[in-house]
Amino acid sequence: MAKRDYYEVLGVSKTATDKEIKSAFRRLAKEYHPDLNKAPDAAEKFKEVQEAYEVLSDENKRKMYDQYGHAAFDQNGNAGYGGFNGGFNGGFSSSSFGFDDIDLSDILSGVFGQGFGFGGGSRKSSNRAQRGKDLLFNMKLSFMEAVYGCKKDFTLDVYETCDSCNGKGGHGEKKCSRCHGSGTVTEEQRTMFGSFVSKTTCPECSGRGKSFDTVCSDCKGTGKVKKRKTITVTVPAGIDEGQQIRIKEKGEAGINGGPNGDVYVEFHIEDHQIFKRDGNDVYMELPINIVEATLGCKKDVPLMKESIVLNIPEGTQNGDKHRIKGKGVPYINSSKVGDMYIVIKVVIPTKLDKKQRELFNELSETNLDDNNDFITKFRKFFRR
Repeated sequence: MAKRDYYEVLGVSKTATDKEIKSAFRRLAKEYHPDLNKAPDAAEKFKEVQEAYEVLSDENKRKMYDQYGHAAFDQNGNAGYGGFNGGFNGGFSSSSFGFDDIDLSDILSGVFGQGFGFGGGSRKSSNRAQRGKDLLFNMKLSFMEAVYGCKKDFTLDVYETCDSCNGKGGHGEKKCSRCHGSGTVTEEQRTMFGSFVSKTTCPECSGRGKSFDTVCSDCKGTGKVKKRKTITVTVPAGIDEGQQIRIKEKGEAGINGGPNGDVYVEFHIEDHQIFKRDGNDVYMELPINIVEATLGCKKDVPLMKESIVLNIPEGTQNGDKHRIKGKGVPYINSSKVGDMYIVIKVVIPTKLDKKQRELFNELSETNLDDNNDFITKFRKFFRR
């Protein structure tokens, strides 16, 4: 049967980069490896993928293949490469196929748990000290709490070091008889492709490398117990939606004496009925009627912490903005403060009484092209 095109085997184009070729190989190696894929044709496909990668990952071989095709590597071909001799004789390592830049153990480690080795390769022992898990807590804040900062308490269920056994998991500590203290057990499998060595967590000691005369009754040998604890977080003024604060070493207990993880608090800010935030600036709408907009007025305006008297000039238009410096949101860990913007919303009346309608009708009959003349006439109509 004729060989498939190597580019087709890897599912890449003939202009594929080295990175694309390597990525395709890693994906297909996982998919067709005979220890992971039990399909009858998996082994053959795996060999085909290996062969394609050995050629296309080598600059010189790829040039020869692009010029001569498979003939460049036939046993009797004129290109002089002497055939594809990667072979599967007597087992293989990552270098057997010219894959010095790819660790096949790494490709397969996620499937075999603690590790997957070729020809006796080893992984780090799982009984080393490991940092505990980080935890995430989502906290709601009111608009004003986010603006001015506050202190908040919250509770979390956290796995902490067991006090009864000091996190060891039991009493009368001794080296595990099955893994001899390594925390892992090794299994060797022999296949037509060679010897495969897989390493998994020791089921006897759960990877600690130790066993006990008596398993701790409180933590059932895990070394950790779940506890509910209250944590206080100081929320800085100016915190914004989605920002996080890290509280060091308040997360889950570490393993084998490792440090605790951290707690991350992510903040979610409730909307305010009046104020809208844009970064460190705050916006609010101030409704005024058409008479106030035309003639001007003074309005008492409540800000976030105080009230001011805002002078609205005559001829104010809908959407005009008044900027009040330094009355917005503080910048975190800074003396700088954003601004407050008061946006004018001119409210047009939808219902008029008889007198109001007469005034507007009378006003509509006057010449209002000149703005100053309009204001003068408007003032006369609504102040008589």
